[in-house]
Amino acid sequence: MKARAFSYRRAYTVDEALDAHASNGDDARFIAGGQSLVPALALRLQAPRILIDINHIEELRGVTREGEWLRIGALTRHCEMLTEPLIAEFAPLLRAAAPFVAHPAIRNRGTLGGSVALADPASEFPAMMLALDAEIEIAGASGRRRVRADEFFIDLFETAAAPGELVTAIFVPRFRCNQRICFDELARRRGDYALVGCGMQATCKDGLIEGIRIAFFSVGNVPTRARSAEAAVSGGRIDAERIAAAQAALDSDLAPPESDEVPPAMRLHLARVLLGRLLGRLGEVA
Repeated sequence: MKARAFSYRRAYTVDEALDAHASNGDDARFIAGGQSLVPALALRLQAPRILIDINHIEELRGVTREGEWLRIGALTRHCEMLTEPLIAEFAPLLRAAAPFVAHPAIRNRGTLGGSVALADPASEFPAMMLALDAEIEIAGASGRRRVRADEFFIDLFETAAAPGELVTAIFVPRFRCNQRICFDELARRRGDYALVGCGMQATCKDGLIEGIRIAFFSVGNVPTRARSAEAAVSGGRIDAERIAAAQAALDSDLAPPESDEVPPAMRLHLARVLLGRLLGRLGEVA
């Protein structure tokens, strides 16, 4: 199957892109990396009349330090998570997750902003926004605003960005010397969508976990924080008892949907196994 015929417009500024979308309404789509949109077009799951190319908007590029935040432009490619020194230093959880994202050909084109805006619940980077307590910058007709990741992901492929608005950057609190990260996922083959995946970032002091954010993906309609599991390990040392308590707490944190591929009970079991592994690693370095 091939995509339906569509028009094409190249935007060079954010305002130009927003104006082009406003002029076409529901018949317009922004395109950057296109790693999700192009297959949808080919399958005619989407059939916009115009594509607005945002790849040439320089403002959406680059990784910079802004005070206590690391600003990551929406056009930052997945592969740049592996090579950008500022990512490695100030957002190492993104560096840890990047090798698990699909395959090199996709990482070379896919963008961080596109992944976050799509909000695929099986993708790595949206969930890591939760673990990092990131903020997503959104531009629209009424101006710009920043939305915390905890409020950004609403439902399946639904976010706080309204139709016609554009994700312009991701702001991540700078990683500190007393913080630790862990990431892993379980998949049938490397590069496949994960059966379950998890990333976490903890703040430690004297071997104790002062605070921790644990985020799962491939366990529901949205990326999901395991708040009960976080509470089970916060305030103490990570030992076998606390790990077991966190694993048990996942019953109230996660509610995997029915699936022909993996039954909910199996996905929840895999989540417990993965959480135990990651907390064990975290305990070794805390």
